[in-house]
Amino acid sequence: MPINWYPGHMARARRLLSEQLSRVDAVVELCDARMPHASRNPDLDALCRSKKRILILNKSDLAEPGLTSAWLSYFARQGVEAMAYSSVSGRAKDVFARIERAVRPEVERQAARGVKKTVRVMVVGVPNVGKSTFINRLHGGAIAKTGDRPGVTRANQWVRVTPYLELLDTPGLLWPRLDDQTAARRLCYIGTIRDQVVDHQMLAIHLLEDLMDSAPEAAMQRFRLKEPCEGGLALLENACRGRGWLLPGGVLDTDRGASVILDEFRAGKLGRMTLERPPRAKAGPTDRAKEQAKEDTADAKGPEGTPSGDHAD
Repeated sequence: MPINWYPGHMARARRLLSEQLSRVDAVVELCDARMPHASRNPDLDALCRSKKRILILNKSDLAEPGLTSAWLSYFARQGVEAMAYSSVSGRAKDVFARIERAVRPEVERQAARGVKKTVRVMVVGVPNVGKSTFINRLHGGAIAKTGDRPGVTRANQWVRVTPYLELLDTPGLLWPRLDDQTAARRLCYIGTIRDQVVDHQMLAIHLLEDLMDSAPEAAMQRFRLKEPCEGGLALLENACRGRGWLLPGGVLDTDRGASVILDEFRAGKLGRMTLERPPRAKAGPTDRAKEQAKEDTADAKGPEGTPSGDHAD
């Protein structure tokens, strides 16, 4: 199921973002905490490289806490300022504190000149990671348009959230080529790519396979699967049997099943789960030397831990 999508308004969104970058002091990037790799636009690294940036693992209330912590540790090792957040229940002051820390040098420089600076922050991310909901949470009311489909925000919108802090809500931005088809499918799971351009049943099958790999017990319980089965259409059919998605005459309603599976995942009804694990850290010279020393020690010992060639009395 090859997936590629870069409509005309994406090019316009990229242009608008580039034009506004010179007017902001920092960038807040949102990704989906359930898939922190797939839901990040790699082009933002180059576009925003001259700005202080904070990465928000949004929807952390839907992600598995242990894996969220692992991702935060991974980003810290990469030198990325990151935090977990829920736009439903998170505290605005936690985000304000991160922004304040990021822009403190410039604010203090302006204060030394007798200027009370208004900080301007751009909020970016792929479609449907919750940018507008995030801004509404910080503002304390519904001021940015929200929706459960991509493309709701079609133009830049400035929002004043405190007397000296303004946020710029931007349209969701994808990158031109979705070469990583696994990442592309995961973007479809959260509605980043319009449902009209993908095969619903195949997408639901891939999602079920991902769930059976990352959270098998939760998936089996939610879809009432009696035992693990092979992937593909058989997995979707078993979910339809388990949940009773049937047409007259007992025919399996796979269309309905596919739609409900996707809707329930997007709404967080499947429980807290994360589909991606952070990459393993590459061993440095010191780490490799330690591993080699362990291997050498093991080779020098017999099966019971005694030196090779010696025998305990």
